[in-house]
Amino acid sequence: MAEQAAGAGQRAQQGQAGQQAQAAQQTQQGQEGQQGQQAPDEQALRQFIERFAAVLSQAGVPLMPARVFVALLTADAPRLTADDIAGILQVSPAAVSGAVRYLLPIGLVTRETQPGSRRYWYRTPRDVWIEVSRLQDQVMNRWSQTLRDGLELISPDSLAGQRVRDSITYFDFVQKELPMMFSRWEEYRETHRD
Repeated sequence: MAEQAAGAGQRAQQGQAGQQAQAAQQTQQGQEGQQGQQAPDEQALRQFIERFAAVLSQAGVPLMPARVFVALLTADAPRLTADDIAGILQVSPAAVSGAVRYLLPIGLVTRETQPGSRRYWYRTPRDVWIEVSRLQDQVMNRWSQTLRDGLELISPDSLAGQRVRDSITYFDFVQKELPMMFSRWEEYRETHRD
């Protein structure tokens, strides 16, 4: 009888150990499955960052600044440090720092500090495309003024004179339309919020 009780106790312990091992294996498989599910999302996001950065690069933005911009644009966090961005892009923080120096003056990125910290935090402006358009408007204003100066040196009736006048007229038109476009954009955004 004592032997039967000892054998039953031993079998119970083995059963519990087996159940624990099975539960641990299921937990590990579940975690691996979750990681497997998360990894493709992260990989897909990295691929998207590279794809959109390549599009921006074809439009004239250097590749590393384009990658940093897209990483910030697609981040769930409201702001990131250079180390955070470097982790997303799998590059050095120094590469991020160089890219940010390009992005700051053109308005694609803003930099801020936090009291008590020497770290910089980066974000994209809320209305990043409006900010870019405003900066582009300033650029077009300079182009237009410079073209006006050059028009004085070119015969107004020549082919070159016509091209320069058409350019000035275009820039003038765009500059007059942009404020109205910004206003319409605000209305459009309000009616198309999810």
